[in-house]
Amino acid sequence: KVTFIGALSVVSSPPLASRCYSHAKVETDEEFDARWVTYFSKPDIDAWELKKGMNTLIGYDLVPEPKILDSALRACRRLNDLASAIRILEAVKDKSGPHKDIYPYLIQELQPTLIELGISTPEDLGMDKL
Repeated sequence: KVTFIGALSVVSSPPLASRCYSHAKVETDEEFDARWVTYFSKPDIDAWELKKGMNTLIGYDLVPEPKILDSALRACRRLNDLASAIRILEAVKDKSGPHKDIYPYLIQELQPTLIELGISTPEDLGMDKL
């Protein structure tokens, strides 16, 4: 098709090729959760892997499911890293953003694990008042 605009002529043609940029299989929510639970459940996970995993997980546009957080908190306990456990809870509270019902739900679901592992929430420690 040729269009004349004053002294200029513009030629437009249909695209010659179409590209598909992804051939990867789409991961389901259950597969995603299972992948992260497996990651944090590794018996030989070290502090760097724990922090790297949490940084990656928090970088996604989602709030992690309680079962993922449970396995991450258990990894913190295996490493005797209370500070990372509290940071995880703080990060999840921050990720919940303006949705005020998400964080209390997560704490409710994680309460048995928190009691079992002896982990206090940031609120129990008074960190929400700083």
